[in-house]
Amino acid sequence: MSTRFEIDPPPLLPGRMVSIPQRGEFFIRQSTHKDATAPVVLLMHGWTASSDLNFFTAYHELSEFASVIGIDHRGHGRGLRPDVSFTLEDCADDAAAVCAALGVHQIVAVGYSMGGPIAMLLARRHPTLVRGLVLEATALEWRGKARERAQFRVGRLLGPLTRRFIRPSTVRFAFSRRITRRHPLRTHLGWMMSEWRRNDPWHVAQAGRAIARFDARPWAGTLSTSACVVLTTNDQLVAPSKQRALAEALRANVLPLEGDHFVNVMKPTEFSSVTSRAVRVVLGVPVAAPTAR
Repeated sequence: MSTRFEIDPPPLLPGRMVSIPQRGEFFIRQSTHKDATAPVVLLMHGWTASSDLNFFTAYHELSEFASVIGIDHRGHGRGLRPDVSFTLEDCADDAAAVCAALGVHQIVAVGYSMGGPIAMLLARRHPTLVRGLVLEATALEWRGKARERAQFRVGRLLGPLTRRFIRPSTVRFAFSRRITRRHPLRTHLGWMMSEWRRNDPWHVAQAGRAIARFDARPWAGTLSTSACVVLTTNDQLVAPSKQRALAEALRANVLPLEGDHFVNVMKPTEFSSVTSRAVRVVLGVPVAAPTAR
């Protein structure tokens, strides 16, 4: 008999739907700081994740000094399921529309992996909204090398099939290999698996195509907002060299985070800490150097 994991969610921010005429209903997580002058942080998650899956380990620490908004992008989590192809530009405009509906006029945009391009597009298309950029485990493009283009072509072909026929036991095995019995998030493993299965297969496949086509190299240097790159040093999905190229193009500060692409759950304390530091960096708030461990 296979192991069964109870669905035990971690502490999360309050969630609600925001209805925007002509655009749709958006699920958000939101925490409003008691200090009305506190900065607003907008969280944009990665491919196949949701705001909760990507950022639940950082929610609490961020909300201690900022108002926090997390949005589920199209086809991900509880996000929109429109009958149109997924584009990163639509996701950026969705985020801007949600901010407008909430009466938010300036944000620090935090983008992880796929959320990085969305955050950059948000800064490009809505420059008065974005006060600063925090870009984590992401890049200017994923199409520069033949190997990368081949990987995305294979993923586009196999992705819909694997997501259509994948069994819960396969998902359980994949998650269990990373979140082992001694891991601090082990009790939330059932919840993490159920959250992952909220994704819409067609939109996720479309999102993969959009990521493969994205290329900010021609215009990234024109973004004038303050930026900080959280560089995942052992990342096998987004090469550290690509992350460094992103930082150079944006003239961004760099905060290294030792770990792979899933460091947000593998090292939850470290991820939360560096994300909070990065937000403070782009805001120009002095931060102490991390204590050696």
